[in-house]
Amino acid sequence: MRYTRLGRTGPVVSAIGLGSLALAGAYGRVHEGEADRLLRRALDAGVTLFDTSAFYAGGRVERLIGRALAGRSDGVVVSTRGGVRALGPDGRVLHDDDPGALERDCDASLERLGAECIDLYYLHCRDGRVPVEESMGRLAELVRAGKIRYVGLTNGTLRQLREAHAVHPVTALGVEYSVWGRYADPGLVAAARELGVALVAARPLGRGFLTGRVRVDARFEAGDWRRDDPRFGPEQGRHCAGLQALEAAAAQLDLSAGRLALAWLLAQGEHTVPVPSTRSQVHLEMNLAAAAVELPPEVRDKLAGVFPLDDWDQSPSPLV
Repeated sequence: MRYTRLGRTGPVVSAIGLGSLALAGAYGRVHEGEADRLLRRALDAGVTLFDTSAFYAGGRVERLIGRALAGRSDGVVVSTRGGVRALGPDGRVLHDDDPGALERDCDASLERLGAECIDLYYLHCRDGRVPVEESMGRLAELVRAGKIRYVGLTNGTLRQLREAHAVHPVTALGVEYSVWGRYADPGLVAAARELGVALVAARPLGRGFLTGRVRVDARFEAGDWRRDDPRFGPEQGRHCAGLQALEAAAAQLDLSAGRLALAWLLAQGEHTVPVPSTRSQVHLEMNLAAAAVELPPEVRDKLAGVFPLDDWDQSPSPLV
């Protein structure tokens, strides 16, 4: 495993982290024992960045991570987020960036993680009622109180990033970022680099599409989040040519398509840290192997244009 610093002044973490949305059942059912074994295997393999959210499975994933890391948390960075309150009765995600609500969220996450301090706490910037400066001000207070070490943003705009950073240094920006859908606004990416903010790339494998295992005619079971993702709808076939180009480039390098997709992100610079999620230990090993790939610049540049940029590249589904 390679290691890198998270942003200009953040902690040192594994070049590839572990997301946990799959452990919440977003892509199919997962047994708690299976999830625990996967988390422990990731630790054994040198993963030191574990990304989650209080929202995942009603907090159960935070508890899973807390138990798996008990007694093994030295040098490990756990990130979670506040501002995502609950699912409403109509299935929508509810947001609340009120300073008091954020503090309550933080305290609840600390309890579930069994921790005295959260390593990286993201502000989920989707509540238009509360100025980001007010929310960030309360998180800065929680840093001073010793409840949070570093602060990040998810779903933040360029303006919000600059306004938040003016209140308290932002260590990481959580964005959906992959060779398939480069959702991060170029101006936002440039500003993050200017400010020394890391890009934590969520959904780096396109929810499985970039592995080649999810085809156009895939049928997802009830509860699978991909059922509501427009990229897996009728227009998905337009992206098959891009996937074929990715698979062809991977074959030339004797790699899997998923491993190449992660290597492409790593080749964007040390500021970019992908956090793929999976339920499978086999897939975990395949993902982590991408850290050993040295991608030729010409391949990196060629892959940047193999997928068409569609409307959703400008208006992605929010990270949760």
